[in-house]
Amino acid sequence: MRTELTEKQRIWRDGCMGVVIGDALGCPVQFLSREEVAEEPVKGMRGYGTYDLPPGTWTDDSSLTLALLCSIRDEKSVNLPDIMDRFVRWMDKGEYTPFGESFDIGRGTYMAVRRYQQERDVSSCGGRTEVENGNGSLMRIMPACLYCHDEQAAGRMSGEEAIGTVHAVSGLTHNHMRAKIACGLYYLMARRILIGDGTLRERLQKGIDEGFDFYKKDLASLVELACYGRLYNLKEFADTDRDEIKSSGYVVDTLEAAVWSLLKTNTFKDALLTAVNLGNDTDSVGAVTGGLAGLYYGYEAIPEEWRLAIRKREWIEGLFRDM
Repeated sequence: MRTELTEKQRIWRDGCMGVVIGDALGCPVQFLSREEVAEEPVKGMRGYGTYDLPPGTWTDDSSLTLALLCSIRDEKSVNLPDIMDRFVRWMDKGEYTPFGESFDIGRGTYMAVRRYQQERDVSSCGGRTEVENGNGSLMRIMPACLYCHDEQAAGRMSGEEAIGTVHAVSGLTHNHMRAKIACGLYYLMARRILIGDGTLRERLQKGIDEGFDFYKKDLASLVELACYGRLYNLKEFADTDRDEIKSSGYVVDTLEAAVWSLLKTNTFKDALLTAVNLGNDTDSVGAVTGGLAGLYYGYEAIPEEWRLAIRKREWIEGLFRDM
């Protein structure tokens, strides 16, 4: 008989399964425009579509999330070379995939993995230019966030060290400060969901406030922080018209779309459906939304039919028992 999960294990399950669910929900309509998705809106877990794969299929977002999770689980730390070695095995050997073959690989991540293979240097493999600010690190950052939360809670890591660790994990593939700030803000929002009180908007706002206070101390970071200015006041941002919310692969768009979807809804299901029906980079917007929604609403709030449809579900859920 399986024992009940500990509180820590439940938190890891809530956040990481939220990522996988959101990814799989958005997979069939990835790259379709908002107008195209609106012709046949996503109402539940369905299959085929963009990749002609069965319901519950997850993409690179979940594969990289699970690779990172397994590295943290096995190493009991954030071991950057080990993480990149796993990313190599994912891309070249199909590890951490639903069917033994990697697909839907973002250009920034692809280039970073190839640079690492050639140079074996975790400090230089991630893209550093302004045009390399895709959402490829944000979409898989959840395990790093949960690890840093655990370490902070145990008094083994300061807040500054936690954000530095999140930045380092982002930098493996996306090393521009704009992408790292997105991951840092995501971490602080996730942490406030877990340790805060009040409504979801109030918790997210607290995380955003802490993020702005942290990044505005440095002039270089302050310049990049301006890209996230619409998130400064979430009460006002929640009133943003849907037509003004972009859902491209640009990291700023993805974080905004995820937060907006959470602010406009009151359940896990509605948050995820709102996110993926925005169209375009639906799997990543779904994954980023799903991570925070999972932490706030919990695993049991995910529709059962969505959970049961996930490919390799039992293997994924078994990972959390070792955290």
